[in-house]
Amino acid sequence: MKADGADASPVFSGRTPRLLCAVTASITTGFYRGRLAYLRQRGFDVHLVSSAGSVLEVTGRREGVTTHVLPMQRPIAPLADIVSFVRAWRLLRRLKPDIVDAATPKAGLLFSLAAVLGRVPCRVYSLYGLRLETTRGFLRGLLTRAERVACRCAHRVTCLSPSLRQRAIDLGLARPDKLVVVGSGSVKGVSAERLAANPAGRLQAERLRPKLGIAGGVPVVGFVGRLSRDKGIPELVDAFFRLKRQLPSVRLLLVGAFEEGDPVDLRTRQLIETTPEIVAAGSVEDVVSYYHLMDVLAFPTHREGFGEVALEAAAAGKPVVTTDATGAVDAVVDRVTGLIVPVGDSQALAGALGRILADPELARRMGEAGRQRAIAEFRSERIWQGYEELYRGLLAAQPGRAGYRLKRVLDIVLSLLGWMLLLLPMAVVALLILATSGRPVLFKQRRPGLHGRPFTILKFRTMRLGTGADAERLTRLGRLLRRLSADELPEIWNVLKGDMSWVGPRPLLMEYLDRYTPEQARRHGAKPGMTGWAQVNGRNAISWERKFALDTWYVDHQSLGLDVRILLLTVWRVLTQRGISQQGQATAEEFKGG
Repeated sequence: MKADGADASPVFSGRTPRLLCAVTASITTGFYRGRLAYLRQRGFDVHLVSSAGSVLEVTGRREGVTTHVLPMQRPIAPLADIVSFVRAWRLLRRLKPDIVDAATPKAGLLFSLAAVLGRVPCRVYSLYGLRLETTRGFLRGLLTRAERVACRCAHRVTCLSPSLRQRAIDLGLARPDKLVVVGSGSVKGVSAERLAANPAGRLQAERLRPKLGIAGGVPVVGFVGRLSRDKGIPELVDAFFRLKRQLPSVRLLLVGAFEEGDPVDLRTRQLIETTPEIVAAGSVEDVVSYYHLMDVLAFPTHREGFGEVALEAAAAGKPVVTTDATGAVDAVVDRVTGLIVPVGDSQALAGALGRILADPELARRMGEAGRQRAIAEFRSERIWQGYEELYRGLLAAQPGRAGYRLKRVLDIVLSLLGWMLLLLPMAVVALLILATSGRPVLFKQRRPGLHGRPFTILKFRTMRLGTGADAERLTRLGRLLRRLSADELPEIWNVLKGDMSWVGPRPLLMEYLDRYTPEQARRHGAKPGMTGWAQVNGRNAISWERKFALDTWYVDHQSLGLDVRILLLTVWRVLTQRGISQQGQATAEEFKGG
C-alpha cells in the first residue's frame, strides 16, 4: 500500500540481497513458477535447492536462477538426514545467503536448523501443509516436534491459507504473530490469462479428447494431483462408481502420477488401471487444457496447504467439490464457487458431484463466481509482491545491516541526550505523581516487541489504582501528561536497553496478538517505537484498520530518512496536541480484532 505523503524507498539498498529457497523434492520447485523470476528482476540473487530431478532444471532455466542439487529423502531416514543436514550447512556457508526460505517438512527442518547454525540473518519457513494431520501415535508426535523446531528456527512462518495458520496456532507450532499468510493465501496464485477458457484453449482441449478416449459431450469429473491416500483417491474412486449408477456416461479423468510414499490401496489402484471409464493421464507439464476438458473438479483431499489445484480450476471457470480439510476450505466458497463435503465421505462426494453435473446452470454460475474470486484475490503478482515485502521487511529488521546499525546508534545517542535534557523534568513529574497518587510512580506492563517477543514497558502512571472505566480512573495530572505525551518519557530507558526504538509501530497489548489478521501481525517486523508513522498520521484519532495499515507500510519502507521525518512530525503533533484520543474515549478504544 502507499501511505499518505510517503515516498520512502525500499529499505534494502547497496549490494544485491541473496535469497536461497529450498524444498525437498524436485517436483515441488514448480510451485515457484513466476515468483523467482519476479524476485530476480526486483534485485534479488536467487538460488533454488532440491533433490535431483528434471523439474528443478526446468524451473531454474525458466526463472533464470541458480540451482543446486542436494539429495533429501521425504521419509524419515536418520543417517541420510544427517548427511543432508551437513551438506545443507556447507552450502549455506559457501553461499552466505541473506535469506533462507525453506519449505516442505524435510527441507524445512534441515535448512532451518542449518540456517541457525550458519547464522543466516533472515530465516523463513514456508508451511505448505501439515503431514502430521493424517498420522497417529509416535509418528504424529515426532512430526509435531519437527514442525515446532522448524518454526522456532524461523523469524517468519508463511502459511498458505488462513485455515492452515489457525491450525498451526491450535497445535502450538508457533506464536500467532510469527505465522503469516502472504496476500490472501496460495503458494503461487493464478494467472487468469493463462487459465482463461478462450477459443484457443477450448480447441486445444477438444484435440485432447480422442487421445484420451473421451467422446464429445460426455460429462467429465476431473482430478489433478498426486494419486495418493492423503489426496482422497480411494474415496474419489468409490464416489465415481456411486455416481456412475445414476449417470452411466460419466468419465473420471485423473491427471497425476501414483505416489509411492503414500500409496493408495491395491484395490483402488487396480480399479484405476482396469476401468475403461477411468482415464489416467499420468503426469503432464501443462494441465491447462485438461481443466477445460472437465465439467467439475473433484478435490477430496485429507490435508492441504491451500489447494492450488482447486484455485486453478476456479480460474479456468470450473466448479469445484472439495472437503472441509485444513487448507482446502480456503480454496472454495461453499455453495458459491463449489461445494464442500466432509473428509473421507465418498457418498457425500458423489452427491455433490452429481448435483453439479445435473444442473448446468448451477455449474456455470459457480464456475464464473470462482473465476471472478480467483482474479480478484489470488493473482500471482499479488503473491509475488507479498513475498518481496516480507523479505525486505525482514532484511530491514536484522542486526548487522548498515541501516539497522545506524538506527541503533541514533537510538542510543538520542536516548542519552534525552536523559541529560529531561532528567530534571522527569524527576518533577515523578514527585507530582507521588504527591497526588502515591506509589508506584511508574506503570509497568508486558508488551510485544520485535517479532512479538515480550518486554516490560515503562511509563509514568496516569490512572488511579483499582478497577473501573479508564475515563473515571484517569487523574487530572495523568490527563495533562497524556496530552503532552510526557507519560511516555520513561520509555527512553526501553530504547536505551534495545527493547524499543525511537521510531516504530507502537507496542500494544499482549492480548491483541491473537486478534490480528496475518497482515496486521506484520507490524511486529520492526522494533516498537516511542513514536511511529501511524502516530504522525492521526495517532488515536484514526481507525485501527488505518493504524495497522500505516504500521505495516512503515515495516516495509523504514529508513533513516523516514525516521528523521517522523521524529520532526512528532514534535509538531505534540505541540498541536492532535489525535490524543478518539471521540468519547479517554485514550484509544480496545482493539477487538478484524
